[in-house]
Amino acid sequence: MPKTMMTAACLMVGLSISARAQTGNVPVPRPFPGSSPASPPAGPSAPAPAPAPAAVVQSAPIVESAPPSPLPTTVPVYPSAEFLDSYDAGSGQRYYLYGSNLPYSEIVAFYRNALKSGGRELYKAPAMQQFDLGRFQDDTMAYPPSVVIKDYSSANSGGYLFVSGTTEKRYRTIIQIVPPGPGR
Repeated sequence: MPKTMMTAACLMVGLSISARAQTGNVPVPRPFPGSSPASPPAGPSAPAPAPAPAAVVQSAPIVESAPPSPLPTTVPVYPSAEFLDSYDAGSGQRYYLYGSNLPYSEIVAFYRNALKSGGRELYKAPAMQQFDLGRFQDDTMAYPPSVVIKDYSSANSGGYLFVSGTTEKRYRTIIQIVPPGPGR
């Protein structure tokens, strides 16, 4: 079920429970079929329990945590790029994703100037450029230290879709950074 439909369904269930709680008609949990109850059910002569006080169901506020300071200062990040997430790459390394809605060519030009390197073109379509940041050590690394920029603005793509909770956003260009050195 898509997250937006699931959220709407959860909201409707919450409203239904809230309405029942306010009218005093609160559902009572029952054991699953086939399970033995902890105590025998009350017979028809048992007095009805006093109605529980009306409960108000409130949704918890959504708290967005600020992303951690993701990168060592040795690797430049495009100034207007938005931090998306960091991932465990294995072997004690992490890689960091940033998104931007600026053109791919502008981001590549920034990294050519900042890293004083032309990098290398990995693919022509969709365009992808890699700038090496250090030597790859097979015995201690999962990924080579690098900056990889990928263009998601082709005619067939609406952009890279990033979903955080119930928020969706698309980015024209994605920047993946695998930092070098012990500050992995």
